[in-house]
Amino acid sequence: MTRIDFHSNVPQKIAYVCRLVRKARATGVNIVVRSPDAAQLQQLDQALWSFSEQDFLPHVMAKDPLAAQTAIILTSDDAAELPHHQLLINLGADTPAHFARFERLLEIISADDADKAAGRDRYRFYKERGYPLTHHVAA
Repeated sequence: MTRIDFHSNVPQKIAYVCRLVRKARATGVNIVVRSPDAAQLQQLDQALWSFSEQDFLPHVMAKDPLAAQTAIILTSDDAAELPHHQLLINLGADTPAHFARFERLLEIISADDADKAAGRDRYRFYKERGYPLTHHVAA
């Protein structure tokens, strides 16, 4: 069963996700980052290339021919074929369609009221279905 971690009160989602991706990659985990917002994915794409001079965080879009060989996949399409199913990071306000295929899901919630309300809805959705949930408040 997918383990689900909520990270709430995140001040800057892109920078926060970059740190999470770096930490997960340091342990050898393959990652899919999902956002239905193409502009947000473009920001994340740029941030991952320039986030850290010490860390190389190679990534591609889900439909890229190199996706199967790349540890970090970015997608806005829930129907995309994904080569990895270890960690899914959700930046969207909705529930990812195929989250149960993943070992772990990280839900990233900002301090924005609409984002918090959507996050609470997703939390209830997962809880009603019996998924193990944890909650972390960003410092």
